[in-house]
Amino acid sequence: MTTASPAVTAERSAPRTPRRRWWPTPKLIIIIAVAGAIGYLALVPLYYLLWGTFFDASGFTLGGFATAYGDSRIGSLIGNSLWFAAGSAVLSLVVGTSLAYLNVRTDVPFKALFFAASIIPLIIPGILYTISWIFLASPDIGLINKALEPVFGAAAVDIFTIWGMIWVEGLHLSPIVFLLMVAAFRSMDPSLEESALMCGATRLQVFRKITVPLTRPAIVAAVLVMAVRSLESFEVPALLGLQNGIYVFTSRIYFVLRSYPPDLAAAGALALGLLVLAVLGVAISNLVGRAGKSFQTVTGKGFRPRPMELGRWRPVMGAAIVCYFLLTVVAPLVVLLYTSLLKFYQAPSMAALRSMSLDNYVELLGLSQAATALRNSLFLGIATATLVMAVMAIAAWITVRSRIPGRQLIDQFAFVPLVIPGLVLGLALSFVYLRSPIPIYGTIFILLIAYVTRYMPYGMRYSVTSMQQIATELEESAQVSGASWWQTFRRVLLPLLAPGLLAGWIYILVVSFRELSSSILLYSPGNEVLSILIFEQYENGQFTVLAALGVVMVLTLVVLVTVAYKLGAKVGLREN
Repeated sequence: MTTASPAVTAERSAPRTPRRRWWPTPKLIIIIAVAGAIGYLALVPLYYLLWGTFFDASGFTLGGFATAYGDSRIGSLIGNSLWFAAGSAVLSLVVGTSLAYLNVRTDVPFKALFFAASIIPLIIPGILYTISWIFLASPDIGLINKALEPVFGAAAVDIFTIWGMIWVEGLHLSPIVFLLMVAAFRSMDPSLEESALMCGATRLQVFRKITVPLTRPAIVAAVLVMAVRSLESFEVPALLGLQNGIYVFTSRIYFVLRSYPPDLAAAGALALGLLVLAVLGVAISNLVGRAGKSFQTVTGKGFRPRPMELGRWRPVMGAAIVCYFLLTVVAPLVVLLYTSLLKFYQAPSMAALRSMSLDNYVELLGLSQAATALRNSLFLGIATATLVMAVMAIAAWITVRSRIPGRQLIDQFAFVPLVIPGLVLGLALSFVYLRSPIPIYGTIFILLIAYVTRYMPYGMRYSVTSMQQIATELEESAQVSGASWWQTFRRVLLPLLAPGLLAGWIYILVVSFRELSSSILLYSPGNEVLSILIFEQYENGQFTVLAALGVVMVLTLVVLVTVAYKLGAKVGLREN
């Protein structure tokens, strides 16, 4: 008979300590939730778009492509799309680059107008800008045609052509090119141009042989970005092109989905074609951007830009700037305000001026749809901006600060919606939630999902840029002092990130408030936003009420931007 040793007996009789179960930390939960949300928003709609295009009840099929691209008009559709995108990009480049050069490199007068001419068109929604040009240049009711009729005859200008589409889209995009090229011209050493002038070259030769080559990466990138923006444009092709049967990808997708019965597979095939063109444009833009180091002119040697004197051309350029400001800013806003005060649209006359009243605004007060659309737009704008910047702030920390394997995938997934046109995104989300058991389709929340997805890349860029400017020592000091990750993020990083986050919040608020292309396929009665209501009023021929609603929309945007700008000016500034 063997006897257990005292040590073994003590081990058996000692009470067992229960094994501690592993629980995920709040930090891990937040990181997983943010990464999962970004992946879901970016990839799931694309997956369902591909599935709905290539598969039906019987399995794999190319019937959608056969229907979409077997149409005899597909050649003209592709040609119109490329011609519209290229023409708009070139026009916006010429106008925006010229204004930027005059503003930065010359002593042109009226430089204060550059700010208004570059900012105000960005605030005006695309649908209102397009409708304003219909009031100005329509062959039937356009004020410009009425003014030119005694000299050139009736319908001297027709805005409902491919050239009219290029004109409106190019002018609306030119402020973006202006802002891009201002930065390029400010970072270029002007001594190179001055040396050429001293050697006897003319200003035109200097611009063509020195200025343009040195800013070539920025110019090419601007052309490609504007071309992609034009490809995904919906307002201009829908309001101007459909009038004369001029189709591009976006307007054709809209027409296919609005016909009965809607052909989702054919619309998906067209959407994929548009997506491929957009991806190619962005890819070329990135390649050009990476090649930009060959054209660097700003080095460690300091320089101070000195504006060139225009001489006798100074008043001519000043007059040209005033004309541009009147044409692109004042005329669209004035015709919108003028129309909103009329009982019915008519050319200016003494009788028209005497008939002006605020009846359209009074009608808006009694229009329940207008109040609902305004509330929906405000809700979607504020909610989208808040959600995007809150989630992207954490996503930026994961990408920039953490050492999590595969963290760069989050940044890449967040970039995916940038190459998805708004109309394609709306179609993809309809594929998702028409099949989903979650009752989201037909509610305002599907619009919120669309807006958050569409503007996620912009929030990521603002957040990453701000995060990269903050030294890691601040976080390390807080953690050494005993602060948790969440305390460090909330009390140290967020206050330092606030200026960049607020700038992104303001931008996303503005673009969400005026969004149309991703809303047109997803809204339902009772969930309209202002841009949808304006589009419906235009289709119903309610031009005067539409104009009043447009004035209210522009004023609301101005107030929102002003208030946000005033609040943002105080963020991050502290007196010692």
